[in-house]
Amino acid sequence: MLLREGIVRLLHESDVEVVGQAGDAEELVRKVRAHKPDAAIIDVKMPPTHTREGLVAAKQLRAENPNMAVLILSQYAEELYTSELLADDASGFGYLIKERVIDVAEFVDALRRIANGGSAIDPSVVTRMVRVNKRNHALDDLTDRELEVLALMAEGRTNRAIAEKLFISVRAAEKHVGAIFEKLALESKPDDHRRVLAVLRYLEESQERS
Repeated sequence: MLLREGIVRLLHESDVEVVGQAGDAEELVRKVRAHKPDAAIIDVKMPPTHTREGLVAAKQLRAENPNMAVLILSQYAEELYTSELLADDASGFGYLIKERVIDVAEFVDALRRIANGGSAIDPSVVTRMVRVNKRNHALDDLTDRELEVLALMAEGRTNRAIAEKLFISVRAAEKHVGAIFEKLALESKPDDHRRVLAVLRYLEESQERS
């Protein structure tokens, strides 16, 4: 409850309208159906069992409201949750670790990005998947800079945004992205959501093969 109230206050201060709050998954689904918000911020673990109620509700809401963005908050980086929720569409989806809320600007930016149809996957999720898959030679071929770019790609950032984040030129960012696609044998697509989905699917498949 304290976290929820804190997030509401931060959103109000950032000029984000909050139309409702929910204490459990049942109330969440009911209020989303009633208010039809642009986005829902959902904790993976909700009452009564505090296990996967939020995850189940998020999947249900995305099925019922394809145009509504969903931002998942979790205490830990669980790549399995990310894969389950993404299914075959990365647009309007975000998965962040709760501590990311501390950086208000980054948190609100991620929320606005997914509300506009973008994606925002926590870099720690990608980092964890990369570490798990280190036995894959293609991942071993990625340089430290390319791994940084890969994490930012998974956040749904454009090449220009990646360049600004890493203090490099847009051209350099484009070259790194191209190198990543080539080393991971992924088809380069102009749509950022497809880029995110391609990267996460590759990492997921690599994990299953390891």
